[in-house]
Amino acid sequence: MMLSKPPFLVLDSLNKMDDLIDSNAELAEAIFMAGFKGFIAPTIDSDWVASIVPEKHAHDEYQIYSIVMDHLDVHTTQNDMDKARSCINQFYRDWSAAGNLERENCFGPVLEALHTEYKRRTKSTPELDRSDMRVLVPGAGLGRSVFDICQAGFSVEGNEISYHELMASSLVLNHTKRAGQFRIAPFALSCSNHLSRADQFQTFAVPDVHPGTALATGLSSKVPAHERMSMSTGDFCVLYSSLGSASTFDAVATVFFIDTAPNVIRYIEAVRNCLKPGGIWVNLGPLLWHQAPRGPGRSPNSEDEHQHTHTNDAGIGDPGSVELTNEEVLALVEHLGFSIERQESGKLETGYMSNPRSLLQNTYHPVFWIAKKPQQGAATVINNAVFTNLQRREHKV
Repeated sequence: MMLSKPPFLVLDSLNKMDDLIDSNAELAEAIFMAGFKGFIAPTIDSDWVASIVPEKHAHDEYQIYSIVMDHLDVHTTQNDMDKARSCINQFYRDWSAAGNLERENCFGPVLEALHTEYKRRTKSTPELDRSDMRVLVPGAGLGRSVFDICQAGFSVEGNEISYHELMASSLVLNHTKRAGQFRIAPFALSCSNHLSRADQFQTFAVPDVHPGTALATGLSSKVPAHERMSMSTGDFCVLYSSLGSASTFDAVATVFFIDTAPNVIRYIEAVRNCLKPGGIWVNLGPLLWHQAPRGPGRSPNSEDEHQHTHTNDAGIGDPGSVELTNEEVLALVEHLGFSIERQESGKLETGYMSNPRSLLQNTYHPVFWIAKKPQQGAATVINNAVFTNLQRREHKV
């Protein structure tokens, strides 16, 4: 066979691909084990586990967890497989040194806005510590932006609905032992648009930093880092539209997030509810509306990668999808009670999990804006309106 000989060596390339799949699997197995410990183990009976696990596997955690999952009759769908692969690849953007350029372009402006807001507040309240500013990050994904904001000294809460990404963020933030603990090959299974096999088979060490060590030596604050960072699990709209979350945060930071909304009004209402009067909403991202039909020119390995898992409930899945322009989004944000403090478009440029060596480059020119919730007088009227709307929804249900 001609392609099995030099200079092609296709069979060698396939063997190399198998090896890289195994390398990615090491990270996948670690995510699974961290997720099992955090989300499943607390809910099952230890005596039942002992009764179904053969003695030869009694000291093999991975085998124990796998046997339990088999007995729980968990079925894996193709969508689950796609989400798991996307989650592994996401480590390239969020937790590798090579992904730093994309992170700087996306997270950098947000961090700058938070620093500016903190300095503005210290003019009237000099004793204000950075930890006194509470920041919410919806759609936190693998937790890198949450980590960066915490390392900058702020108190931060991430929120995520995708259990794939929740398990992955739990691993990297809570269970990694060192920087570079895993190696991944995010482009190995994508066989198109490569100059060479070396480009396809690039590997990257993750994480690029050890979160525990970095937070312990980061910006000083009166509150330890482990007390300033948390993650909530569940539907953003449901959790943060409640009366219990009203006026809780000084800032909300959304990065590549608002276009995941089937009904963007619900997102705006949730942000408005959970922000304190005078709080700011910092947003950066494109408007690739995930509920909109895709044309034939879409790229399944790039544009759709930053989707989040949604549920068909009364929260994120609330019907009413309309694909708005940026001008219309800003008008809606203002109509629902915010003032637009700053807006930029066309100045930023970024990829999303882009391979810089690829023959195909997908580039976003995301918009960036800062909106402010009005002070107490106007905010009271708005919050009363939100509460009335929530009552109406509950009554209808």
